[in-house]
Amino acid sequence: MLLLLFLLNVKTGFSAEISVFVQTGASIQLDIQTQELPEFDDFSWKHDRSKIIVKYLSTSKVERLHASYKDRVDFNNKTFSLTLKNMQKTDSGLYRAITAAESDTNIVTYKVSVIDTVEAPVLTVNSSWFDGNSCTVNFTCRAHDLILNSMYSGKCSQKEVQSNGNNNLTLNCSQKSIICNHSNPVSWKEDRKYITQLCVIKGI
Repeated sequence: MLLLLFLLNVKTGFSAEISVFVQTGASIQLDIQTQELPEFDDFSWKHDRSKIIVKYLSTSKVERLHASYKDRVDFNNKTFSLTLKNMQKTDSGLYRAITAAESDTNIVTYKVSVIDTVEAPVLTVNSSWFDGNSCTVNFTCRAHDLILNSMYSGKCSQKEVQSNGNNNLTLNCSQKSIICNHSNPVSWKEDRKYITQLCVIKGI
């Protein structure tokens, strides 16, 4: 019964859950996504419902910061935005801005995912030959547990993509080069081979 009463006492916020990605070690700013807040006694940013990162008291204008976030947080008491620094994977989770008065109001919820930069992909030419009229190249694009195999034969094939979670491996080509691209929401790296150079060498 107590749990039910608590849930009923939390009003619906002004916006839906917002998913954001941040690179390990980087900073992120969380905004309240509204220009006007309801009247409140105190304002809090919470991590995963339980841990209060910062609480701002309306009457005294006092900010109370959780000890574990010392030197890692900037709170703007004018815009009520929260900046988190040096983000680590353990910082992933739900972040909520909540006002408290007669009842609590959830202003905004962020789903924050802290992820590493991608590793560089490797583009390997398995074979290539020139028959005097056209060039043919067989190649493999690989990154971590993702792999794509394809062939160039006088023209480019359609772009190929393979995904695993947040990571994407993309294989594409132009008339001049084959491009292997490894990416995620916070970074990308590529390896490139030049078709014209491969074909000229084989054609001599």
